[in-house]
Amino acid sequence: MKQNKRVEILAPAGDLEKLKFAVLYGANAVFVGGKNFSLRAKASNFTIQDLEQGAKFCHEHGAKLYVTVNVYPHDEILKQIDDYLLDLDKINIDAIIVSSPYIVQRAKTLGCNFECHISTQVTTNNSQAIKYYEEMGCERVVLGREVTIQEMSEIKKKSNVELEVFIHGGLCSSYSGRCTLSNHMTNRDANRGGCAHSCRWFYHLFKGNEQVDTKDSVYRIGSKDLMGVYMIPSLLDLGIESLKIEGRMKSIHYVATVTSVYRKIVDTYYNDKNLLTDEFLNECVIEIQKAENRPTCVAWLKGDVTKEDMIYTCDDKTALQEFAALVLDYDAESHIAKIYRKNYFKLGDTLEIFSLSQNNGKQFQVEQIWDNKGNMIEVANRSDEILTIKTPFELQTNDILRTKK
Repeated sequence: MKQNKRVEILAPAGDLEKLKFAVLYGANAVFVGGKNFSLRAKASNFTIQDLEQGAKFCHEHGAKLYVTVNVYPHDEILKQIDDYLLDLDKINIDAIIVSSPYIVQRAKTLGCNFECHISTQVTTNNSQAIKYYEEMGCERVVLGREVTIQEMSEIKKKSNVELEVFIHGGLCSSYSGRCTLSNHMTNRDANRGGCAHSCRWFYHLFKGNEQVDTKDSVYRIGSKDLMGVYMIPSLLDLGIESLKIEGRMKSIHYVATVTSVYRKIVDTYYNDKNLLTDEFLNECVIEIQKAENRPTCVAWLKGDVTKEDMIYTCDDKTALQEFAALVLDYDAESHIAKIYRKNYFKLGDTLEIFSLSQNNGKQFQVEQIWDNKGNMIEVANRSDEILTIKTPFELQTNDILRTKK
């Protein structure tokens, strides 16, 4: 078994821009989906050319790139698998994340250099199943989300491959994604990349033709999101090799915020784990809430779950802060920043700097805004707008500016 000195933080990316932000904000590896054989068909996803650029960027920054090939293939697409795997091998990706044993077999037979990681979609919840994948030549198994930390401890003792565990993001109302709600309600196959997230729709409760809940009450079948901040020290104590964040369809703001928070926790653990106090971890949760947009729970990481842990109604939480702008350039002499507007802000608003620099968390009031023609404006409200603003602090390219909601 490969031994890593430090745990890997594995972040999601729905496109090339998000991949770069995941790496810049602390990911050791990024997982993405290609245009084919991925279970996030509605994400932007990557062409082979995008994947090649992504692999190059990751490797230049000491990170790895994993590509999801986790669809459950039907016969009509099997003949396309070989060419796709060979294309991935040519561009030097580090691993595929795969559900079908057939695809593993083809990758090994073709002599591909990348590793094969077994997807959580397979629902691997015990050491004997892991032994089976080890015998197939797989280097890593992504455990099912239903595995408790107590079970992980036993599995870890009996396993000779790397273990990857989800620590943050969406949970499925079914068993590790084996759901057919989307198929039934929309004729979109969740296990072939077409999930319509039917569990997150609003529902009323009927008995026969009679509605038995109140007229204004609506409910969801879906679970709260997973948030594993408080469990990270325990997972690292077990020697889990990879901590995975879900969210390939989420924003740059989400990817950067969540990745950087878990980076901070992991680094603190290795530098001085005594600093991982409740106060420290509570501050990390607050930071995540600035970009998180659904209620969260610890789910199975702490043990068996109850309905209070996971099920929620229509009372969604919203992110505490909004992604206002992305810094494109900064002139230190004039203190002028060129920014790419993401959401509405105006003169007098307070912006917070989100960055890996020493200015992270600092705030300033917007006193001057110029549009791309040099005209002074009071409100930034046009889509895809390049603006300039004056700031009291030095900013860096790829810093994020955000406003309180």
